[in-house]
Amino acid sequence: MSKTETDVVIVGAGNAGLVAALAAHEAGARVIVLEAASREERGGNSRFSGGIFRAAHDGLDSIRPLLTASDDEVLPRVSVAPYTKQRYTDDWLTTSMGRPPRELVDTVVGDSFATLQWMQAQGVEWELTANKLFDLDKLDRVNAIPPGGAIRAKGEGVGLIERLFAAVERAGIEVRYDAPAAGLITRGATVDGVLVRREEGFDEVRGAVVLASGGFEANPEMRLRYLGPGWDLVRVRGTRFNTGTMLTQALLAGALPAGHWGGCHASPQDAAHPPVGDLRMTDKLSRYSYPYALLVNAEGRRFVDEGETEVWLTYAKTGSAIMRQTGGVAYQIFDQKTAHLLEPRYRTGTPVQADTLEELAERLGLPADALTGTASAFNEAVAGDAATRFDPMRLDGLAARPPGQPPKSNWAQALDKPPYVAYAVTCGITFTYGGLKIDPRARVVDTTGRPMPGLYATGEIAGDFFYHNYAAGAGLVRGAVFGRIAGRNAAARAAGDAG
Repeated sequence: MSKTETDVVIVGAGNAGLVAALAAHEAGARVIVLEAASREERGGNSRFSGGIFRAAHDGLDSIRPLLTASDDEVLPRVSVAPYTKQRYTDDWLTTSMGRPPRELVDTVVGDSFATLQWMQAQGVEWELTANKLFDLDKLDRVNAIPPGGAIRAKGEGVGLIERLFAAVERAGIEVRYDAPAAGLITRGATVDGVLVRREEGFDEVRGAVVLASGGFEANPEMRLRYLGPGWDLVRVRGTRFNTGTMLTQALLAGALPAGHWGGCHASPQDAAHPPVGDLRMTDKLSRYSYPYALLVNAEGRRFVDEGETEVWLTYAKTGSAIMRQTGGVAYQIFDQKTAHLLEPRYRTGTPVQADTLEELAERLGLPADALTGTASAFNEAVAGDAATRFDPMRLDGLAARPPGQPPKSNWAQALDKPPYVAYAVTCGITFTYGGLKIDPRARVVDTTGRPMPGLYATGEIAGDFFYHNYAAGAGLVRGAVFGRIAGRNAAARAAGDAG
């Protein structure tokens, strides 16, 4: 089998890996990228994403230089408040219950906007996320975009990956497709390269190694082992290639496990979502307008606070709540006061409609008495002036606390204006939270607490960043920030510097 010497080996060709490759090349290194997928399926989970990059900024004027001309028609209709580093940090630590190490969080938050500027210089194009949550054609006033989720790659994950690969190709960086990494070449704790599995043996690719090969979300055995019963049956939103192989191999080589191994990013998806991500649909099966609905289970009962806070701070845990319901399914029910607020992705679904809740229950296969009882108790708890106070563009504090049900902290309106529209949803896993321990220089730490010479990690394979929940866009920017760090440091090691 073949043996190749290079300076830096990148394992994985999603956002994190490609950024690492570009950063290492920029630092003067010879770089090879190993992609387990074919050219047609390349791009990892990033290609399936909505492309949101959560970055600290000073408001719309500071974002404007990043934006493409295609946003010119949208800009007059939207507003974006500043998203300070402190608020970003607070959102991160609040959603993860204060567990991530501050040094890792501060690194991502502090470098977030500069990383977007650097990626723009590489050819990545950015746009506002204005039409992600709402169909702007159905709204008639200025819309306040949640500032933490204001920026996304133009063309979402597909556009992000297309432009990153274009940058890699312009740089002359070699990408090897159908090249699944299967092991590390080691000397004690030192890593000298990667083994690539072939039919009759292993290729060796030697150099400083950056692992950017994702988590174990596409491996049902590992999901069951670490996440628990039922998780082997959930739908996978993204690539089928994130099976945890190099995560396992790094642990076997002595890397220290870190983070929430029983946690994952899991969100509401159309109940017809295929077993793994479909590149024809990417993220278009996501169902994130539930803050304006009643979300009920197969027993016709509510089970979460749909309006706890902005959707970008709750969607990644709501899928887990759905998974725990009977059959792993739930139903988002809207009436005509909120049906116009459904985000455009709902057009890919097939709603169930009815003029009465009894009829709706029959069509959904739900117990009619339970569903009507749930709605009646909820409606009675809604404020009398709800119609005038309801504001879908901000946290409006319009709460309802029906007895025997979870509260609804914002956007609580009576469900009473037919026809009713319902979407069946299930749990879709995006990525897992447990991974390898890294330091702020993206070096993988071993079980003795020391960095493993020659081994770096970024993206979903790195643990200790998220626990229990997640703020939208923090994953992609985490991968990019630490991708730059990993690429630069791997190149420095190859050049004989500290790295």
